[in-house]
Amino acid sequence: MPNPRTISRRHMLQAGGAAGLAATLGLAGISAAAPGRPTAKITDLGPAVVQFSLMSAVLVGDTVYIGSRNVDPVRIIALHLPTRRVVAQTALTNGHSIQALAADATGRYLYAGVLQKSDEGKPNLYRWDLKTPGTPAKAIARIADRDVRALTVAPDGFLYAVGGGAESAPALWECDPKTLKVRDAGTPGPKGTLARAVAATRTTVFVGAGTTFNGGGDSGRAALYAYDRSAGTFASIAPSEMERDPSIRDLAVIGDKLVIGSAASKEPAKVAVMDLGDASSYAVATSSGTVAKSFTAIDDTVYFAGDSGVLAYSMTSGKVSPVETDGPDLGEIWGVDSRDGKLVVTSAFGFVAEIDPAAGTSAVTDLGKAHAPRTAQVAMGIAAGGGYVYVGGTGTVARHSLGSGDVANLRAPGEAKDCVVHDGVLYTGQYNSQGIWRYDPGDGKPMRQAAHFLPEQNRPLDVTLDRKNGLVLAGVQSDTEGGGSLWTHDPRTGRSRCFVNPIDESQCVRGLASRDGVAYLGGDNTLTTGPRSTVVAFDPVRGEELWRIDPRQTAGAAALAVRGGHLYGLSRKGGLFVIDVRRRALVHRADVSEVCDGFAAMVTNRGVVYGVSDTTVFRFDPRTFAVTTVVSGINGGWYSGAHLANDEAGHLYTMRGRNLVRITDRPAP
Repeated sequence: MPNPRTISRRHMLQAGGAAGLAATLGLAGISAAAPGRPTAKITDLGPAVVQFSLMSAVLVGDTVYIGSRNVDPVRIIALHLPTRRVVAQTALTNGHSIQALAADATGRYLYAGVLQKSDEGKPNLYRWDLKTPGTPAKAIARIADRDVRALTVAPDGFLYAVGGGAESAPALWECDPKTLKVRDAGTPGPKGTLARAVAATRTTVFVGAGTTFNGGGDSGRAALYAYDRSAGTFASIAPSEMERDPSIRDLAVIGDKLVIGSAASKEPAKVAVMDLGDASSYAVATSSGTVAKSFTAIDDTVYFAGDSGVLAYSMTSGKVSPVETDGPDLGEIWGVDSRDGKLVVTSAFGFVAEIDPAAGTSAVTDLGKAHAPRTAQVAMGIAAGGGYVYVGGTGTVARHSLGSGDVANLRAPGEAKDCVVHDGVLYTGQYNSQGIWRYDPGDGKPMRQAAHFLPEQNRPLDVTLDRKNGLVLAGVQSDTEGGGSLWTHDPRTGRSRCFVNPIDESQCVRGLASRDGVAYLGGDNTLTTGPRSTVVAFDPVRGEELWRIDPRQTAGAAALAVRGGHLYGLSRKGGLFVIDVRRRALVHRADVSEVCDGFAAMVTNRGVVYGVSDTTVFRFDPRTFAVTTVVSGINGGWYSGAHLANDEAGHLYTMRGRNLVRITDRPAP
């Protein structure tokens, strides 16, 4: 793995563009916690995470078109492989990421579908005319599913789209290439929460769906449907061997076969090859890891992306094997295509690798060096200590030096959803199913995995320290199975443990705090039924529950923090609760939705509990628990909820816009 690229503070400020400059100018000065009593000094540290972050790729001729992720504006770039240069780009007018790209058979039109935070009735389908790449892509339509997860173009030019995010089960959408009118072709089945796969022939459209969030239950598992374009009817054709998996992850028509990949949780993903003319005629092979997606073929071998590398399925032997190369770790892969007997693989680490599978060689094009635009992206987790502040992005963790102001991007697969610094070493909870990773700035080594856990326990939400026992703790959500877990990792011995559903089968561990060797777990259940917001006191060494309490909230826990004998908690609907942990009693409740309504984070700093929401930094009076605004209008650029960290000197760190800020607060006694 190459050394992290170091960027000067001046470079970082330039990379933020006008938005970064405006944020910098606006952040200088003092924010008042109460009228006439300024207490907080805010220092802008520049854009937090800067890169070209990506989420999709497709090869058209000798050019790879790549869709961005979590950057503004959302855009598509064109990487010309012969020259290894970005030769064109276009910005889209809506969305935060592009997961779906597809080109028509002529190579003239490239279609893109976007992901959105909320459905505001704006277009989510776009078309770029590749004959005139200097002309921006046009918004062409809106499907009623909020997010477009997959696109395909039939041989006659009709576009088909699938996705999710609406209250109803995902539908199949059809777009006429001449009129650009979209119609709802129907809902394949009543179950399933997301469709992430679609492929089409002249007569049939294949749709892969399943359950990705909140467990399986009545929502169903992996489902595969064949849509008869003439009759307008759906038929279920999923291979029985795949029905135990949470969802069908990807589909591709290759010759006279339909290639099918699943997303797994408790067992490895699978690959199936089905006859297009006879759905009962198919072969299934077990892959490795939890995903099989992005299919292409060279001769009689199908190549595809696994969790962190390229795999090969031999249609002759029916076996799956890894593709060994002399190139770098590929991390998360968002595109696998073939050209002139070589694979074209697009990595979330920000490069495209041309791999010769026969020779095992690889040629890498770094997108930054190819002049892809590098901009500030929204952030994940944050940690501070040892002279650095770390901010998680996608495929990277940005390390900010508090001494020099330099910033280095550290490679790590997936997303650092939360992180802590322990004895100068960074520990991160990595989504998706990547466990705990560590980075020691003193040993000269890159980030590496410290602990691996059950793959179905895939989404770490909160990471904290058990200082008494010397443990790194992580609260986790299981997207596909429901519930969650508590991870523990001992950096001294390397021992790690996973306690599944320590609260119950429906509540994940969203809030996490520790004091005197006791871990406090805050439950969250996003389903409409079942318990929510239960708080459990847990012994992480013995793996035993000590006690539990209902904090009497209408929504799940968003964050926890401990000060002295009091456990503070915030709910996702703006409720504050305080528990006396010695008496094991709920002693205070209040509505603080004016400053915090939704996801949040808390930290105990200089003897005071501070919190942050999407809009505000605030603190609680240690005696009365009254809330005071420290910084209003913080409006941090977070992907999935605000985070807050503090360092040894008592400074706080969070985001304002897409910039990292340091807050020094000295409230009056």
